[in-house]
Amino acid sequence: MKKLLALVLAALLCVSVLAACSGNGGQQGGGEQQGSGEQQETTPEETTPEETTPAAEQDTSMTINVAALNGPTGMGMANLNKWSDEGNTAYKYTVTYSSAPDDLTGGLINGGLDIAAVPVNLASVLYNKTGGEVLVCAVNTLGVLYMVTKDETISSMADLEGKTIASAGQGSTPEYVLNYLLEKNGLTDKVTVEYKAEHAECLTSLTEGTADVIMIPEPFVTNAMAKVEGARVCINITQEWNAVADANIVQGVLVVRKAFAQEHPEVVKAFLDEYKRSVDQTNADPAATAAIIEEYGIVAAAAVAEKAIPNCNIVCYTGGEMEHMVSSMLQVLFDANPQSVGGNMPAEDFYLK
Repeated sequence: MKKLLALVLAALLCVSVLAACSGNGGQQGGGEQQGSGEQQETTPEETTPEETTPAAEQDTSMTINVAALNGPTGMGMANLNKWSDEGNTAYKYTVTYSSAPDDLTGGLINGGLDIAAVPVNLASVLYNKTGGEVLVCAVNTLGVLYMVTKDETISSMADLEGKTIASAGQGSTPEYVLNYLLEKNGLTDKVTVEYKAEHAECLTSLTEGTADVIMIPEPFVTNAMAKVEGARVCINITQEWNAVADANIVQGVLVVRKAFAQEHPEVVKAFLDEYKRSVDQTNADPAATAAIIEEYGIVAAAAVAEKAIPNCNIVCYTGGEMEHMVSSMLQVLFDANPQSVGGNMPAEDFYLK
């Protein structure tokens, strides 16, 4: 077990993981229906606790251990967390949040966690390193990366020629996504990319003028707009991705331990149903959800969370739709660096049916 955990942690050094997009207040996903050419939007249906299982019926005979990352990956979990604490879910969920994806790997390997929201490539890494003992059960976050600038001449990918881009996430998903878009737009050797250790350093580069444009995720985009005079979003990475790829950009997923899914299929089904309601409520009522997000420390400030939610592309896709999105995204990452997904593309049994 120690050897396995060491291998996973080592793999994480070259893996995308939403760390580059979660930070201390957020990370990383809207997208298109594959091949449609039009933005797909989930239809938010406002959900209240009364529409979930009443407190008197909550099954407290077992506690389901759930984890998520700070930022968009965990923001869709907020309402579910609140409903569970109030006794308004089918089962009792104990939810913990972390700013680092590798904080969750040990729990998924040793059984301390049952379900977790993680970066899409980390799900693949865990599947490969555990011999198929960690499965993906839903897509929960699409693209949350944006390019921000003060340069009024930049409004498209073509305008990046000759410019300097600052981004965090070298050796991880942001780098592979950026390289993919630069290649597809014929800009691979026509821009300068400087990688920073943190998103905050990107903001400094923009403020000081050492970078023409920065690529950052929500809710850092919202922070940049508030703190950097003249800052504006010039390129939506999700839209650019959908223009050249055959499926949505996927950055976050829900995973479940295979043993837990086999032993408690009814629990997993109930969780996914209630998580979907939680996501719908997040998108339908950002203001109310933002207060809960702040309460649980998923994002530090409710005001920032409320403004960021519409741009975070928080979703819940399962089944065949999930499988197509995830496999397409992992293929791009695998082609860029096989180790970013654990060395091999996952087999069919990676997807919870």
